[in-house]
Amino acid sequence: MKLLKERILQDGRCYEGGILKVDSFINHQMDPTLMKGIGVEFVRRFAGSNVNKIMTIEASGIAPAIMTGYLLNLPVVFAKKKTPSTMQNILHTQVHSFTKNRTYDVVISKDFLTPDDNVLFVDDFLAYGNAALGILDLVEQAGANLVGMGFIIEKGFQDGRKVLEERGVRVEALATITDLSNCKISIKND
Repeated sequence: MKLLKERILQDGRCYEGGILKVDSFINHQMDPTLMKGIGVEFVRRFAGSNVNKIMTIEASGIAPAIMTGYLLNLPVVFAKKKTPSTMQNILHTQVHSFTKNRTYDVVISKDFLTPDDNVLFVDDFLAYGNAALGILDLVEQAGANLVGMGFIIEKGFQDGRKVLEERGVRVEALATITDLSNCKISIKND
């Protein structure tokens, strides 16, 4: 996706340790025009895949998931990183965040993830695949079907795609970062 790649190169910031910061246009302040383009591209890539529910994990995946759900006229559900006191009938897993060096309890209501669901998971980043594996666990617990996973940005130099594909997951990334060495952003050309 050309517009996305241009924005990453123009406005993305790189930090030591393989960290790419895109908070000025994706996951803190958001560019609605870019987000619409992201949704359109996910719709194109997963056309004909019988999706009936979009899923993400809070918080940075919510905007692209909502846009994708809006364009497909489908419900969007997000897994929560804290169990609300009012939530019952839950599915539970744990996800470790390397960025925050923290393990989260991740939950979703069984009312919103059922065996009747064909799920498309949408998120901002794919790195090591921990959040995605947590979602896969929740989908499996619910007896739902995972159609695929769409990521705005993939860190291609980390193992997330390999881990997911070894589990039989279809992975689509709109921009793949091939290297962040010396804080220089390199993006795969399609």
